Amino acid sequence: MAASVTTFESAARSFSGLVHRIPDDGWDGPGLGDWDLRALVGHASRSLITVSTYLQSPAEREDVATPQEYYAQIADYMSNAGAEAIAERGRQAGRDLGDDPARTVDELIDRVLGQLATARDPLIAVIGGLGIRLHTYLSTRVFELAVHSLDIARATGLSLELPAQVLDEATVLAARIAVLTDRGGDVLMALTGRTTLPASFSVV
Repeated sequence: MAASVTTFESAARSFSGLVHRIPDDGWDGPGLGDWDLRALVGHASRSLITVSTYLQSPAEREDVATPQEYYAQIADYMSNAGAEAIAERGRQAGRDLGDDPARTVDELIDRVLGQLATARDPLIAVIGGLGIRLHTYLSTRVFELAVHSLDIARATGLSLELPAQVLDEATVLAARIAVLTDRGGDVLMALTGRTTLPASFSVV
């Protein structure tokens, strides 16, 4: 659990450092897909918010044993949720960042790390009502923070070097999701230069 919290904090601090470097006139610029930059950052900040929220929602059973199983199990839930509903949650999260998004992100980080300091490793109920150990869920949040930090860097043209342990955990998880969802062979062939992946390929 301690290692999971350490990596999560590293991902969160890296995300915060990037947000602090976004220029004041950049927040209305393009972000990702239908999101402007504010909505993209808001969506990424939900990886902090959901940990705080789900810590208040205990689960009675463990439905998800690994981070890769989490992504496999929520795939149908997310497809049924509707693209517009998901997009709007990101936009609302962006609005919730307020007039000083960097400060808001820092406050979210301080709050969640304070909660994690005494949380141990409970079973929590997350999206779709799935029961999952906290340390397993934190790994999915590291993945989200890493990927969306890279999205933000690309959208803004800012440089970003993710912490080594964050990049390692996120990349390994991406490969494990691919294996679990029967796409591991395609990923392995692409990573070893044997073939290329389709432009729309994604493990999530």
